Amino acid sequence: MKEEIQQQISDALGQLFDAVSKLQLAYPGKPFTPDGRLVGDIGEVIASLNYRITLNEGLTKHHDAVADDGRLVQIKTTFSDHLTFPVHHVPDYYIGIRLQADGSFEEIYNGPGQLIFDQLVNRKPTRTGLHGGLMSMLKRINKDVPDAERIPQR
Repeated sequence: MKEEIQQQISDALGQLFDAVSKLQLAYPGKPFTPDGRLVGDIGEVIASLNYRITLNEGLTKHHDAVADDGRLVQIKTTFSDHLTFPVHHVPDYYIGIRLQADGSFEEIYNGPGQLIFDQLVNRKPTRTGLHGGLMSMLKRINKDVPDAERIPQR
């Protein structure tokens, strides 16, 4: 079942990026970058297929899923180098992934939200309510997250 869903996602992403390429050819001045809610939803589904989590129904505040052991998880996804972290709350656990056009992904961070917050404590709040520009920091601190503090993969 997992392989079938992953193949459907891969096929759909291929069609999406084919459409993006056509739009970019038609109007080269615009990037037509897939972003926002669509990317988040795709990332949540891919995370649910690869980590021991169950997604929350619909849109929920602060957390997107519950791990099999009950830990609450926020999932952030990008196709580029732009992962964000909330300014006004600290998610219990945070999974940040970078998707590829074929549906594969790179885990950027998997661990407690508090570890990220501790790195951002002196950053000024933004108007958007999200800290950005975190890719290198997330990769760096991800190396030190103990296995027991990670959300297990399936």
